[in-house]
Amino acid sequence: MSEQPPPTAPRCLVTGATGYLGGRLVPELLAAGYPVRCLVRDPGRLRDHPWRERVEIVRGDVTRAESLTDAFDGIEVAYYLVHALGTGAGFEERDRAAARNFGAAAARAGVRRIVYLGGLIPAGVPDDRLSAHLRSRAEVGRVLRESGVPTIELRAAVILGSGSASFEMLRYLTERLPVMVTPNWVGVRIQPIAVRDVLRYLIGAATLPPGLNRTFDIGGPEILTYRQMMQRYARVAGLPHRLIVPVPVLTPRLSSHWVGLVTPVPGSIARPLVASLRHEVVCGEHDIARYLPDPPALSAGGSRAAGAGLIGFDEAVRLALRRTRDAEVSTRWSSASLPGAPSDPLPTDPQWSGGSLYQDVKERDVAATPEAVWRVVEGIGGENGWYSFPLAWAVRGWLDRLAGGVGLRRGRRDPARLRIGDSLDFWRVEEIEPGRLLRLRAEMRLPGLAWLELSVRADGRGGACYRQRALFQPHGLAGHAYWWAVAPFHATVFGGMARNITERALAAG
Repeated sequence: MSEQPPPTAPRCLVTGATGYLGGRLVPELLAAGYPVRCLVRDPGRLRDHPWRERVEIVRGDVTRAESLTDAFDGIEVAYYLVHALGTGAGFEERDRAAARNFGAAAARAGVRRIVYLGGLIPAGVPDDRLSAHLRSRAEVGRVLRESGVPTIELRAAVILGSGSASFEMLRYLTERLPVMVTPNWVGVRIQPIAVRDVLRYLIGAATLPPGLNRTFDIGGPEILTYRQMMQRYARVAGLPHRLIVPVPVLTPRLSSHWVGLVTPVPGSIARPLVASLRHEVVCGEHDIARYLPDPPALSAGGSRAAGAGLIGFDEAVRLALRRTRDAEVSTRWSSASLPGAPSDPLPTDPQWSGGSLYQDVKERDVAATPEAVWRVVEGIGGENGWYSFPLAWAVRGWLDRLAGGVGLRRGRRDPARLRIGDSLDFWRVEEIEPGRLLRLRAEMRLPGLAWLELSVRADGRGGACYRQRALFQPHGLAGHAYWWAVAPFHATVFGGMARNITERALAAG
């Protein structure tokens, strides 16, 4: 996806590196060969990013002009990716002042290009009828273009990728409500764009001709209503067709309360997003293609063919859902792997992003060696059972068989040893790190995806720490209902499992 940098790649400054797009742009710039410096208010917030040691980090705040001088030293291209999804009093003036500070500091330092990601502005709608959110984003773009530094302002509507606030709102509304009474804005036309294409444009903007100072509309290859996006999301996610009934009585303010009730997206974010959906947001031009041509399209056979190859809505959703569809536990749930694509969740994304994930965590210290605990862990299932409430496990196996599943009849291949891919009753071994980690993926009939993760580590005092996590990603409303139906039994089943595993390890010495 990364663009080829020029022979001498310009040094880039990225603001908003702790945010959704900035956190995805930095590794793409690095992969393309660009030296990167990050301007952040709190450098500690970059601690969990895998690329942290490959960038320069400068502490600063765009609202404090005096803090920006060091950040711009030696910078040629500056990315402005900070913007408040705010509704508080005075947020527009704060955004305007921050943009003035940034533009002035860039001009003093001789920066040759500013790149800003703004919002797609509805055609023909006067400023006083725009939402405060969109009006502020347009004003920030004007301030930067008037700074004396050539500025490329990319304007996008809904960005499709796990972690994007607008995508998460779409995800939760569709997954949680098979029947929806919705506001009229579900009929408004929108031109969404995949996060991969947004990043391609952001990187390419660094190499646009000197002196170019203008806005570019960017969008994907399809124009859809919000209702169509919900139906298409449901189809890609394998959910039944959604019944959507629009009503005229839900104002944007009431709609934002409705979104807040149904989804975990915070109201402070939902309100400006909903307010921005009152008007059609469709690209008025595609001039960016003159400078950054569309990628070639993929033919049915997988080869590249001539023509526009921007990522369509269905493929963008598939990419955002890919890690869970492949039954890979994402880094927000497990430290076993790192995200491999911009559409994947990042561990630093907000906790409400990435889709719903329920978990039950049990931890116990035991005065037994880690090796003794691991032997008990690796012996789980089959003839050894599940170390708690045998009747509950038997009933769950019978119910699974009644539903056409495998039940508990498969047992295990070896009474003492496990390996990746082994079947284990109605689980399968997805990952095993001998002596440390066993992760099982459920193969029972469930309205969602489930994992059971058992881990062991030394406590530094000759004993061991045992940790157990049951993870469940619901599939539609039935998945949420299933989790809450079985939740009352977790204390007995999973609590008993943790207690009995550690007690058996202690008894075995």
